[in-house]
Amino acid sequence: MTDAPSPVSRRPDALAFDVLDTLFPLAPLEWRFRAAGIPRVLMTRWSDHLLRDAFALALLDGAHTFEDVARGALRDITGHQIAPAAEDAIIEGMSELPERREAADALAAARGAGLRVVTLGNGDDGPTTALMARSGLDALVDGVLSCAAPSSWKPSATPYLAAAEALDLEPDRLALVTAHGWDVAGGSRAGLVTGWSAHLEGRFPSVFTPPDVNGRDLFEVVDGLLALK
Repeated sequence: MTDAPSPVSRRPDALAFDVLDTLFPLAPLEWRFRAAGIPRVLMTRWSDHLLRDAFALALLDGAHTFEDVARGALRDITGHQIAPAAEDAIIEGMSELPERREAADALAAARGAGLRVVTLGNGDDGPTTALMARSGLDALVDGVLSCAAPSSWKPSATPYLAAAEALDLEPDRLALVTAHGWDVAGGSRAGLVTGWSAHLEGRFPSVFTPPDVNGRDLFEVVDGLLALK
């Protein structure tokens, strides 16, 4: 069940959904790793390595795209032994991921309640737009916002505040929906309302301030955000 919201939280006017491992699980990439001869355990290491470098770039204002970081992480975790064709296949697979089963219902519920809906991931515009179009979820959002630019990696404040500005909203009128505890921490620090789905991490990381709303999946999170007064 969705937890009771914080008494200071207010019903938002718009929702910004994280993309990778929130709307679109990364797990289906596993077969591409296997086809490349990369042990399954290294897929998790790649994802962690990618996040580590993205977080460092958020602090260092690094001018690299998400694809740069994803490819660099692949090379690093394979000792720079990955074949170019295998590297390309894994990166291309990121624009062909299937959506979570409740993703469309969650987006539709927000739109049906009169809220504006956008995506806000660390990925580049092109692959994210391709993901949304391929899944048909593009019809349920008002825009695809990208963070992967200099000084604009989540969880730094810049992308969250830029999303609010793009929607002509004060930060506390925008809610972030994500499956990542670190993303909740970034959004909360920037002044956004936060909603966390437990489908990825299971338990919310104890080192971060809890989200305003949480739920077992994206639909429960949206339902909780819509219940805010």
